[in-house]
Amino acid sequence: MSETPAADTKVVIFFKQTGDAPILKQNKVKIDGQERFSKLVDFLRKKLGRDQVFVYLKEAFSPALDERIAVLHEAFGVDGRLVVNYALTPAWG
Repeated sequence: MSETPAADTKVVIFFKQTGDAPILKQNKVKIDGQERFSKLVDFLRKKLGRDQVFVYLKEAFSPALDERIAVLHEAFGVDGRLVVNYALTPAWG
């Protein structure tokens, strides 16, 4: 089993709109793998102008906010990127 990924690892995040959430103009970003998932949630809140955003991986569950992006990417990444679904109301899980 591998150790925690290197600090300089960048992870490609692909944001996918769900339900009535607006489509982001910038739906793909690169983020330091050592950042926590909460940073992505804060990014979405800011971009969508909302206090509450529901986020999911694998169209099924919301990871813990303190989980590191690189760990999520390693476990749930597809085609070299981590797909993050977002919605304004609960969608799955």
